[in-house]
Amino acid sequence: MPRHLLTGLELSADELHALLDRAVALKAAPYSSDALREKVVALIFQKPSTRTRLSFEAGIVELGGHPMLLRAEDLQLSRGESVKDTARILSRHVQAVGVRTGPDAMLEELAAEGDITVFNMLTAGHHPCQALADLLTLKETFGDVRGLKLAYVGDGNNVARSLALLGGLAGVEVAVAAPDGYQLEEGTGALLTSDPAEAVAGAHAIYADVWVSMGDEETADARRAALTPYRIDDELLDLAAPDAVALHCLPAHPGEEITAEVLYGDRQRIWDQAENRRHAQKALLELLLAPVA
Repeated sequence: MPRHLLTGLELSADELHALLDRAVALKAAPYSSDALREKVVALIFQKPSTRTRLSFEAGIVELGGHPMLLRAEDLQLSRGESVKDTARILSRHVQAVGVRTGPDAMLEELAAEGDITVFNMLTAGHHPCQALADLLTLKETFGDVRGLKLAYVGDGNNVARSLALLGGLAGVEVAVAAPDGYQLEEGTGALLTSDPAEAVAGAHAIYADVWVSMGDEETADARRAALTPYRIDDELLDLAAPDAVALHCLPAHPGEEITAEVLYGDRQRIWDQAENRRHAQKALLELLLAPVA
């Protein structure tokens, strides 16, 4: 049976740490693996992308494979063809498919109906590949992720959920600070609070995401008003551990969820974090598509 990555919890803790170690090695030697030689990986983008597209396309090429980019308008899905039929067709032509979409159910149906590896490039519920890059960045910065504390401040969205789930699996303490109506649900393992100062106390990293995501435009003003106290600035960083760094999954809006001084200053690892998408995802693809012994 093919392996999938839909939420990230398909990985064991040992696999996750081995994946991070492998990502470090692949970053040091980008062309050292040909794990995708003679393999085609389809990348379905039903939502716009910069970092996800760049990192997956470049990473697949570095692994010796061929990335096949498929936009929403390129597929008969946009004209009513079923996910079930699409999964069967993909299974006849490619070895794996990544999907950036809205409903998690679409990804789950592809995995259930096809005979190929399916991985999540972003859904409404989860963003596991981003969390893998975030953990790799913490590993680079602090040497090990076990025992670290990460504080996420802002909207309790798919990024916050994946950080809570995969961070917890890796041994990271995750705290999420969000106002009422924007908080992550119980059961993810994260400490939930409405107080940013409580969340960042002792944190090694403070994490932000955009306040107005794709699809949130109609409530933009209300979201900005509610989330303003959760901005990452130097004052909030000062409440964290002395060596704390800022993280952001991008795109950023300086002056909203993060100040320009932090975004472009020396107290962040945001641009390393963006690059690390490629290296973490390469390690993931190696793992998912490894030959069965």
